[in-house]
Amino acid sequence: MDLHENAETKTVTATFGLPGIKQQDVNVEVHGNCLTMSGESKRSDKGGYAAQERWYGKFSRTLQIHQGIKASTLTI
Repeated sequence: MDLHENAETKTVTATFGLPGIKQQDVNVEVHGNCLTMSGESKRSDKGGYAAQERWYGKFSRTLQIHQGIKASTLTI
């Protein structure tokens, strides 16, 4: 995850690198002052690999939203 703050526009941008996962397969939820991103990476049934170094399974990342920020102002 990369987190970038722009003081000029008063915005914070969180960027997540999720290779092989489609945007529609990622869940983003806001509960109270927490933003949670979750999903699952599944192993491909394609064979023929001599070696394969990837992680598979469920993942979740929760970020605390600063007080005073309204969930309705978040862009996902």
